Order: sequence, then structure tokens, then C-alpha cells
Amino acid sequence: MSRSYTNLLDLAEGNFAALGPAGGSGRQRQGSFGMRRMSRVMTVPGTLSELDGEDESEPAATNSVASDVPSSVAADRVIVVSNQLPIVARRRPDGRGWSFSWDDDSLLLQLRDGIPDEMEVLFVGSLRADVPVAEQDEVSQALLDRFRCAPVFLPDHLNDRFYHGFCKRQLWPLFHYMLPFSSSASAATTSSSIATSSPGNGRFDRSAWEAYVLANKLFFEKVVEVINPEEDYVWVHDYHLMALPTFLRRCFNRLRIGFFLHSPFPSSEIYRTLPVREEILKALLNCDLIGFHTFDYARHFLSCCSRMLGIEYQSKRGYIGLDYFGRTVGIKIMPVGIHMGQLQSGLRLPDREWRLSELQQQFQGKTVLLGVDDMDIFKGINLKLLAFENMLRTHPKWQGRAVLVQIANPARGRGKDLEAIQAEIEESCQRINGDFGQSGYSPVVFIDRDVSSVEKIAYYTIAECVVVTAVRDGMNLTPYEYIVCRQGAPGSESMSEVSGPKRSMLVLSEFIGCSPSLSGAIRVNPWNIEATAEAMNEAISMPEQEKQLRHEKHYRYVSSHDVAFWSKSFIQDLQRACKEHFTRTCWGIGLGFGFRVVALDSHFTKLNMDLIVNAYEISESRAILLDYDGTLVPQTSINKEPSPEVLSIINTLCSDSRNIVFIVSGRDKDTLGKWFSSCPKLGIAAEHGYFLRWSREEEWQTCTQALDFGWMQMATPVMKLYTEATDGSYIETKESALVWHHQDADPGFGSSQAKEMLDHLESVLANEPVSVKSGQFIVEVKPQGVSKGIVAERILASVKERGKQADFVLCIGDDRSDEDMFENIADIVKRNVVDPRTSLFACTVGQKPSKAKFYLDDTFEVVTMLSALADATGPELETDSADELAASISSLDIGDEQSESSDRPIGGS
Repeated sequence: MSRSYTNLLDLAEGNFAALGPAGGSGRQRQGSFGMRRMSRVMTVPGTLSELDGEDESEPAATNSVASDVPSSVAADRVIVVSNQLPIVARRRPDGRGWSFSWDDDSLLLQLRDGIPDEMEVLFVGSLRADVPVAEQDEVSQALLDRFRCAPVFLPDHLNDRFYHGFCKRQLWPLFHYMLPFSSSASAATTSSSIATSSPGNGRFDRSAWEAYVLANKLFFEKVVEVINPEEDYVWVHDYHLMALPTFLRRCFNRLRIGFFLHSPFPSSEIYRTLPVREEILKALLNCDLIGFHTFDYARHFLSCCSRMLGIEYQSKRGYIGLDYFGRTVGIKIMPVGIHMGQLQSGLRLPDREWRLSELQQQFQGKTVLLGVDDMDIFKGINLKLLAFENMLRTHPKWQGRAVLVQIANPARGRGKDLEAIQAEIEESCQRINGDFGQSGYSPVVFIDRDVSSVEKIAYYTIAECVVVTAVRDGMNLTPYEYIVCRQGAPGSESMSEVSGPKRSMLVLSEFIGCSPSLSGAIRVNPWNIEATAEAMNEAISMPEQEKQLRHEKHYRYVSSHDVAFWSKSFIQDLQRACKEHFTRTCWGIGLGFGFRVVALDSHFTKLNMDLIVNAYEISESRAILLDYDGTLVPQTSINKEPSPEVLSIINTLCSDSRNIVFIVSGRDKDTLGKWFSSCPKLGIAAEHGYFLRWSREEEWQTCTQALDFGWMQMATPVMKLYTEATDGSYIETKESALVWHHQDADPGFGSSQAKEMLDHLESVLANEPVSVKSGQFIVEVKPQGVSKGIVAERILASVKERGKQADFVLCIGDDRSDEDMFENIADIVKRNVVDPRTSLFACTVGQKPSKAKFYLDDTFEVVTMLSALADATGPELETDSADELAASISSLDIGDEQSESSDRPIGGS
């Protein structure tokens, strides 16, 4: 048990002294809330129940932070962590103290509606107020007692580099597909002070990354103050805190962690330009569930994991998951919704009535198109103005009748790019109003100020169409709000409201997150000014009945997929993703952002050196079956020939008359025969067992009678077709099989082509006596009845026929084809193929789902283990000694159950 966690700041490769003292606000107040504190961290393998002690006479360690026994008193709780708390903080008028209130517009506050009533919600985040250090303890206690909020106070200099420096100048532009091609790029997203003071001015800044890591660490320390890891779920929000999961996972390796990204996630070609790309990906993979608004964003994330970390995803029963060192990281795709209750309450406010009446009088006889956007460089406001101008010019009937009301929420940042956009917008408004304006008619009404929610609701209510032309936006809930406002509050029909059937129209950019969920909207490419203009004309010219049908369809979706539905769905999926947390053996490995938790099912353990050597020494008849590629030589090795060390080990094993050693590989017999020509007593099963020989002096045998290989003439043209179309792929022709390799092709395209080829070959060869299977970067066609499983059983049966059943079986492989071998030998004891007391070791290479009961991490560990067996090879044991060791190994029951010592890494590493 370690009493501390590794400081992850060293991974940032910088000296934080330059940032000044970071601790005043965070560390000195740890424990000030009087909450339960975690004092110890699990860093050793084994199930936690073993550490706590299952015997009632032996009390559990009271200081352990990771007890697996859920409390019978405390209920589950979700800790919602975000950059900012859903709190509005104001200085009291007399300057003495603070007043706090909930921020009703905060998504974090609204998501509580979907969380089960029995589940407590606690918020962790920063305040949008500058609280002096002397008052921070008092403010913290007040917020915890009254609002269940734990504030994080970041020093100003750290917050500038963390939020304005890294989040807004580097992550936010990059996630919106903006690359800093020049040194001045991305300055629009920052405050002027940061834009001018930060080195690089848009390029990657190592000190800003260090500040990002340090800020995430301070958030982590605040979570530690209030967390109970056995009962709490942690839900982290948005790109500001993407490093936080690694801090949490390192301290509590079974903690249940969810993450939701509220911005777009860029394609791998964009994301890979980030110098700390792998650190962020690995940090996110320490979560149990990662949420995205759309499949596009999730697909980009999965593509980054595949291309940069070599991790492929799987879809099972509708759920997408990534296997990451034995843990399954779930991928959640669910767009956030709006708070129906809050919006409908706004529709009933008295202020709405007179505002609505005023606007109806102002725009009487006019068709209103509405835009509501933040003032930033990605919202495409000027593209909307240009499209509206084009519509007025190409469709003169709308001159004097159509009005575009554009509400621009005040800018959150400053910079040259933003100033240029604002100037361009102002110039466009003046030009359009000058060219098409008339007495009492201004075609563009530009509102550049804070607009109250009630006034915004009134504009939504009178608008015939809402136009969103953002060039990139994570979600954008403006269309949802518009649809609900056009529907009106249930049961409240006022004289000023739109009478009759409800109708609404939407013109939406295809680059925003809400676009896929609103299928009745007219989707546009905002860069295409002419097409957007035609879409505006179509939207306001559409027959009333069709507008009603589209509105009804949208309202059904928006009203049923609100923010409560979103949060409820996320929490349910997080609970499902974490349901096996306390039943698995797990431990943490790795340094810095390379830290990850290895989680294994109870039956799947690491092969222990002492265990297998003891079993080997007492056995009288041994069968050792070894795969080749990925087992004796790495898959990534350029030179595939066996090393002198491997050849020496195999010869030593073969020299013992009690041993039968076989290479069981998919490679052709000529290659294997040549490579192992120096091993005269080695048996070889080539091409998955189609060819077999027991030693170098014997002839090759075939596993079946003579076959018709006419199917090769049918399969070869298909494979050539895909080879020509897939750069980096090639065909390997064996005597009994055809193999298509794509390990050197583009990962995504090669995988896609492999799936397509598999379907194509299965269709072409449906009536042929062959099987078509995919493997690790291959698609293989081979005769039916040929597999490593069949040849493994054949070898063991032959050993029995030679007069002595095997009482030690070691079978090692790494690929899907080796799973046939593991499956076939799993119950060979019951089939009386081997001795009833056989020590059976089925071992896969790598920590991954397998039918084997044991694993080794890589080929180096395989060779180390075989070397240990070779060292133990010698003269037969005395009978008494053999009986003693047999009794010892029998007590471990290794054929059916894992041993308690099996968690110990091989070689003690």
C-alpha cells in the first residue's frame, strides 16, 4: 500500500516554479469540509476483498480507500466536476461577504432532473468571481453546506495560462478545426493580455500545457476532499478537464468515472497536430464512459485511438467499447437537450406578453428570420448576412417583406480575428440596409447587446424561421429552444400568440451537433452562399401544412429528448459500464499519462514463473505447443527469423525425452522447415496444421485426404482486386491456403477493405469446402476442418497412442486462430486425451479477452518463461521427490482455478 500518489506534473516536462506558488488555495484547506478523507491508495495486484479480510474476526483495514464492500448506510452519489460551478456569486452591496444563487441557465444544474432521486449530487468547480484568499475557507464551507458545491480556487496567473492560455488558445480552436498555420493564429479566442504576453501567440506553448496539468491537479485535490470511492460516481465535463481522469484513476483504480465532451472532437488529421495528443487520449481512456454529442465526434475519437494508440473498437449489442488493458471503455453518443420545464415557465411569464405584443406590432406584415449566436469566429454570422443579401437580390418579392433579426451575444474573448469579423459584420449590415432598406423597413436588425431570456423567447415566438450557419459548433441548442417557443406553453393560449396549428422552419448548418437530430430541417453548407440563400427562400415559402408536419416531428423529438433524458441515459450507461468494477482483479501500471489500470476477470491471470516451473519439473510426459508470429517473435519485427536464443531454448527442451515440442503456425512448411532446420527433434504443424511432421527426419503429412483446390482459382481474382485497390496490402499463397495481409496499409482503410473482402469471399465461396476467417491484419481462406485446435488435439492423441498420456500441457499463442487451440484443449481431461492430473497451461500473449486462462505480456516474457523451463530440464526426478512436488502442485488445482499467487508478475517484475 502506498501512502501517496505519483505527482503527474513531471510528465509535463517543465518547472512549475515559474508559475509561482500554486498551493495556497488548494492544499492548505484539504479536509476543511470535515468530509471523509482517503489516506491510502491501492497499488498492488489482487482483489480488494482479500486486503480487507473476509473473516469477521479480522477487521477490515479502516484506512483503506478502496474497500470493495459497499456501505449499507450511504447511497450512491454522483460528483459532477466542471470548470465552473452552476453558481452566481455576488459581493453584497455593503462589501461584507457574498451572496450566492443557482445559475438557472447552467446545464450542470439542469442535469440534476435526470439523476435518480435517491442519488445525491455534489458539484466541484471554480467560481466566476475573484474571492480573496482570506475569504476562501468561509466561502467553501457556505457553498458546501447550502448548495452541495465544492469550489476550486485557481490563482489568477494559473487561471490565465490554464483557461485563456491552453483551453481557449489551443484546445478550443483545434477542436473547432482551426490550425495555427501562422504565429498569429488563434489569437481571436483569447483575452488581449494573454494574446500579447504568451510566447508563440497561437502555437503550442509548453508552459500553458504545464498550467493545464497543474489546474487539473488542483481540481483533483478538491475531489479527493469530498469523495468516497466505494459509493461515488464522478462525472467530468468538457475539454477543460481532460487530464483529470488520470489523476483520479491513479489514486482510486476502481473509481467509476464518466466524461462528456461538449465541443466537437476533430478528425485524426487535425487532432494529431497537437504535441500532447497521446497524453490526452490516454487520460480520457482512464474513464469508464466517454460521451459525445454525435457519431461523427465519437468516430473521430475512435479513429485517433486506432491510428495513434493502435486500439480498435468493438460494437456489441448496440454498445461501442474500447478494450484498454482489460478494461472496457464505453463510448456514449447522445446529444444534450434543453430544460423543458424552465423554457415553458418562461413562456408563461407576464413580461413575455407585452414584449411579444410589441414585437408583433414592430414587424407587422413582415416575415421574420431569426439568428441567435455568440459573437465568435466560428458562428458564421457574416455568412448568414451574405446569404440573406443574396436571397433579397435573387428573389425580389422578399424586398420590403423579409427581415433578418440577428441577436449577437457579447463576445467572451478578444483578438484581431474577432475584431476583423465584427468589422465585417458591421459593414455587411450597413450595405444590406443601404441597398434594400426603405422608409420604415430595415432588412437587417442587428442586436449586439445582452438580451434577456424573456426577450429572446418573444423573438423566437414571432420568427417564421431560425437560421444557424455556424461553420463548426459542438451542439447549439438554439433550434431546440425555438421549436419549444413556437409550440407555446401547454394549456396557455394568449391573444398575442400565433393562433391555429403550430409551425416552424429551420435552416441549419450541417457542421453543428444538433443537425443530425433534426431531420426536418433544411441542412446547408454555410460556405455555399447561394445554396443557403435558396434554403432561406424555401423555408419561408414552404406550404403551411408542410411547415406544420416538420414542426410536429421536431417537437416530438425535442420534448422527449430533453436534458433530463440525456443525463438519465448517461448515468444508466455509466452504471452499466462499471457494474463489474468490484469483481475484477486490477492494478495500476505506468508513469505519467501512460498510467493505466489493468483489470482482469477472476479466471484470467498472469502466468506465474514458479508455478509453471514446479509443474514442469514433476511431470513425466510433456506437450509444449507454441505459435510463432507474435509469440516467439514480435509481430512488428522486420526480421521474422528465430533468434539464436530461441533456437537454443527449443533444442534444450527437445533434448528431454519426456518432452514433445511443436511449433503450430499459419506459416508455410518450407519457411518453417528452413528456419528450424537446426532443431532436429522439433515437431512442426504448418499452415494451421494442414501439414505436420514430428521431427526433421520425418516426412510431411497432411491432416486430411487429398483435396480439390479449385476454389483457389475463384478466390485469387477477388483478392487481387482488393490488393490493387489497397496500397500496402499483398497476397500470400500457401499450398493449402490464401492469405491477404494489410498490416502495411492505412489502418482504417485496410480494416474496412478486410471486412468487405470477407463478405465478398464468403459469397463467392459459399458452396466450396473452405472457411474464410479474419485475423490480426489478415483475411485467410483455408480448407474446412483445418485449424490449430484440431491439430493440437491430434498431437495430444498421438502422444497417448505412443504409450504415455501427457500430464503437462503448455499451449501459447497470440492470434484469433490460437483461440481454437485454447478452446479445444480446455476440456481434454474430460475426454480422457491426457492424464487426469494434467497441469494445463493455456496462455495468450497480451492482456485481452481470450479463452486461455493465463497471459504473458509480450514475446520477451514468453522467451523468458521458456528459458526458465529449459533451465529446469534435466534428469528425471527421484520418485519420492516427484510425489512430494506433485502433491504440492495438485493443491493449487491449476487446471480449473486460479492460484492466489498467480497475480504475481512473471519474473518478479
